[in-house]
This record gives sequence, structure tokens and C-alpha cells, in this order.
Amino acid sequence: MNSNNKKIKILVMRYRFIGDTLLTVPFLRNLRYAYPEAQIDMLVAPVSGEIIEKCPYVDNFIYFDTTKKHRYENKEGQKKKTFWTYVKLLREQKYDKAYVLKRSFSSAFLAFAAGIKERIGFDTEGRGFLLTKRVKYEENRHEIDCFLDVLKADGIEVKNNYLENRIDEEESAQMREFLNKSIAPENQQLKKVIVHATSGNRKKEWDKQKWAQVVTWLANEKNAQVLFNGTKNDSQTYEEIMSYVREDLKVQPLNLCGNFNLRQTLAFTSECDLIVGCDSGNLHIAASVGVPVVAIFGPMNPVKWKPATEKSIVVKTDLPCQPCGLKKGHKCGRDYQCLRDISVDTVKSAINNLSEKNS
Repeated sequence: MNSNNKKIKILVMRYRFIGDTLLTVPFLRNLRYAYPEAQIDMLVAPVSGEIIEKCPYVDNFIYFDTTKKHRYENKEGQKKKTFWTYVKLLREQKYDKAYVLKRSFSSAFLAFAAGIKERIGFDTEGRGFLLTKRVKYEENRHEIDCFLDVLKADGIEVKNNYLENRIDEEESAQMREFLNKSIAPENQQLKKVIVHATSGNRKKEWDKQKWAQVVTWLANEKNAQVLFNGTKNDSQTYEEIMSYVREDLKVQPLNLCGNFNLRQTLAFTSECDLIVGCDSGNLHIAASVGVPVVAIFGPMNPVKWKPATEKSIVVKTDLPCQPCGLKKGHKCGRDYQCLRDISVDTVKSAINNLSEKNS
């Protein structure tokens, strides 16, 4: 695209949240198509950024770590830096161009304060004056396509929009060994189904007693090996779910919470046959490695946040207040009826339909 590709240094800014970070991969791939010889660096969060650390389209990852706002992004033992530390760091790198995919005012100000000449990003939060190219952010468009709109606004051709991710064979082999040791020998050949009942925002979570009925059905009628995964703190949620199980199970679920880091979670997910869960980054992890997904949506917009794969079914209700998007300061007058109205039978049907579709 440019005869001076080797001289160009590009920064992509999308830090915080696992799912959002994963959804940048189609953007990064198309950017690399356009600038095959450029240095492309990415500013990511210290934990969520690990999910794409094997991405071949990025030369260097810069870990932006100034706060502890999100419960899945607390990097133990890592000293916090100030915002101005990163201004200095980025200024020293002398980037020619920044794509500000994060929509906050502070992210655009960071690119501006770092002296990056070209700054392309969404015209949100009153930050348009800090950008050299403003891009309209569409609330009713998938986030992948919103990211790609930024490229289009900069005159770059978008060739495709599929989601992908990379796992080393060593990572896969270690996970297969772990699962072989963890799953009882008589259950080794069963379908492995991840039940993911937690989310970074508790207001997205489905009822635990209903989850217990789904787990019972999977174990007793579908003869599946149910697996729970998440942080150590998530383990309590699954213990509570299991306390509502009212009958003996043919196949005992395995609670693996706290066993994996994010890269291991990626490898773990890729070794499974299905994930059924509430709206969270784990569903995007599954979609990125081709694992079928049943996604339970309540307040959030599935048009924007559904798993980016044809191997998925979204389960949701259709209330006039949906989607509310859980905007700051929002109080639900219906006590999250959008989630409460989703029945166990509806989720079972979605699992059956997706299994038949991908059999």
C-alpha cells in the first residue's frame, strides 16, 4: 500500500476486557495486509492482552496497567504505573499513526499527549477534537465490524472479518495431559461441555437454580462430562449451583476454577466440544477456536456482542427495554426480567439444536 512501509510505526490501542481484545484480531489481520512491512504494536491490558499474545499480526505488545478496575485483570506482583509513564513511553517510540479502538476520552488523550501525528478512532465521549480522523460508532453493529469501520475510514480495504486465535502445540499437549489426568477413565470418551455461569458483570448472570437443572440434564440425559472453569473466586458460584442439584448424577462435573491462566483457558476451551454460558469473554474465547457456543443474553445487545461464529445460538428474551446495555447509573425496573424469563427448556433446546447442527 505504501512504498515506505518499513518506516511506518503503528500503534493499536484496545486495552481492558478479554472479549473486546479478542475481537480486534480481524482488525489486526486486515491492518497487516495493508502494511506488511510496518511495525505494528498494540497497547493491551496486563491480563486480557495475553489472550492474543501469539497473534502473528502484532510485533510488540505494550501492557497498559494503571488501575485495578476489572476483577479479571488484576495482575499479581506487578507494580502499577501512572498514565504519564505511558505518555513518555509512547512518545519515545515515535509512532506515526495510532488507531484508538478503545472508546474512552483518556485513550484518545493518551495518543494525543504522546505526540502521535495521525490518530484515528471513534467519535465518542466528546473526544473528537483529539482525533485526526473521527469514526462514527454504531451501537447496533457487531464490535468486529465497528473496529473494521475504523480501517475503512482510513482508506484501508477490508478483505475479511472472521475471528481466529493461535495456540501452540505445547499449550495444547499440556492441556490434553491435564484433562486426561483429571477426567475419570470411564468418562474419557464423553463429550466435554463447559458450563460458564459467571461474568465480569454479575448482572449478566443467569439463575443458579436453573443452571443446576441444565447441569443435571447434561450429566444424566446427555451423558456429558460437565466442566466448570473460571478464577478461584468463581468456584463459589459453581459450588452453589451444585448445591441445587437434587438427584444423583451419572457423570460428576469437574470444578476446575483457579487451575488455569488465560492462555491455558484458551487451550482448555479448544479441547472441549461445547460451551454454554452467559455473556462473557469466555464465549468469545470459544468462538475464536471454533468451539460451538450457546450464549445466554440478557441486558446486552447480541447484535453487537454475540459470539462471532456460525457455530453458535443466542438465547434471549424480547422485552421492549432490551437491550439496556447496563449503562452507567442504570437501574432495572424489571429486576432483570430479560434473564429471569429465559427457561431451562429453552436452553436445553438450544443445546440440542446446536449439537445437531454441528454433528
